[in-house]
Amino acid sequence: VQLQASGGGLVQAGGSLRLSCVASGSIFRINDMGWYRQAPGKQRELVAGITRGDSTNYSDSVKGRFIISRDNAKNTVYLQMNRLKPEDTAVYYCTADSLVSSWYKAPAYWGQGTLVTVSS
Repeated sequence: VQLQASGGGLVQAGGSLRLSCVASGSIFRINDMGWYRQAPGKQRELVAGITRGDSTNYSDSVKGRFIISRDNAKNTVYLQMNRLKPEDTAVYYCTADSLVSSWYKAPAYWGQGTLVTVSS
């Protein structure tokens, strides 16, 4: 499974960005898809996840501001990020897993990161 993310960049606080990630390869293996992030000096953390059946899971820090969605026909997962804050600055990683609701463990598949920088 290969995951290709795009959409990062620089945005002012209060603004919005949309990340996209396309899966390729052995996509039949994929159930869950999601996004992790790693801020400077911090550990990677789950931002949001979504099952093939569109059940979602969000970290408390992004609930009400970020929306995860997916298009199974396009093998693509999206992360709409609204009301961005400087503390959202991080490298965002697209992830996938063969399990369903696998939020308790690290995903099996990782894409390259895309940098999101939120200026104050």
